[in-house]
Amino acid sequence: MANGTFIISLDFELMWGVRDKLSIAQYGGNILGVHQVIPRLLKTFRQYGIHGTFSTVGLLFCENREELLAACPTIRPAYTDTNLSPYNGYFDQVGVQGDADLYHFAGGLIRQIQQYPEQEIGTHTFSHYYCLEDGQTNEQFKADLEAAIRVAGRYNITLTSLIFPRNQFNDEYLKICGELGITCYRGNERSWLYTAKNGEKETMIRRAFRLMDSYLNISGYNCYSDESLRGGIPVNVPSSRFLRPFSPAMKPLEWLRMRRIKAAMTHAAKKNKVFHLWWHPHNFGIHQEANFAFLEELLRHYSKLNKQYGFESRTMTEYAQKLIHG
Repeated sequence: MANGTFIISLDFELMWGVRDKLSIAQYGGNILGVHQVIPRLLKTFRQYGIHGTFSTVGLLFCENREELLAACPTIRPAYTDTNLSPYNGYFDQVGVQGDADLYHFAGGLIRQIQQYPEQEIGTHTFSHYYCLEDGQTNEQFKADLEAAIRVAGRYNITLTSLIFPRNQFNDEYLKICGELGITCYRGNERSWLYTAKNGEKETMIRRAFRLMDSYLNISGYNCYSDESLRGGIPVNVPSSRFLRPFSPAMKPLEWLRMRRIKAAMTHAAKKNKVFHLWWHPHNFGIHQEANFAFLEELLRHYSKLNKQYGFESRTMTEYAQKLIHG
């Protein structure tokens, strides 16, 4: 029996993750859809025996604007591009009561996730912090992460896993994570297509190749042996594949997208390696039936691999603990 590990992580951020690029008018449908997507994901994951990691922006833990303002750190990111900071006047757009603002608060959804103890709630930083953007500092990042830890503590959640917004990180910030009790994080695929860069250094060429890589095997399977990931804390649990949402325009190529992911999962199961799939709940916010149909086909494939090779679903922290103590 070959075994192997199947990891699913989700970047749970609502409008906080897209607010500097998109408005509620442009993307509100996707965001509101999250309030149906997460309960459905929880039921689907349990049906197939999936242990997922819901990496949650700290601001989502707040119940209303007053609580949000009280939870904010006093040391805040000083991005050169002020549009990146939610502290730059954006809070004026946030509703006074959480239940009346489904774009920015998610206490109810977080409590639903807590009802599924096989699922993990990790952190996506407090304010959707961008670690490689100009102007911000180590001290500001540490204050942000400390705020995320405090607000999660109100829900009796101890944060041990972290997913960096837009996959931006560096070694200095990983050291801070370790000091604050974070034992694992999601790194990037080991290809030039996925090397962490800030927004200014990102290129259309890389975006185009990443899109093609979703359908054709350009960067490889991006699966990892346990041995290659051992050795440091926090443990790097790198991404293997972003689960792109269904697009009507790309519907004729869906079979290629499915084949690409299934082939990598099978490779991981046969070779006793890790395959790490990720996406945002808001990616499923529209075209929900098509997105869930695609996901369930992948999870049926996982079930087949689980029976045939012992392919096992773990949260990020569960996998990290296996490496640290195993």
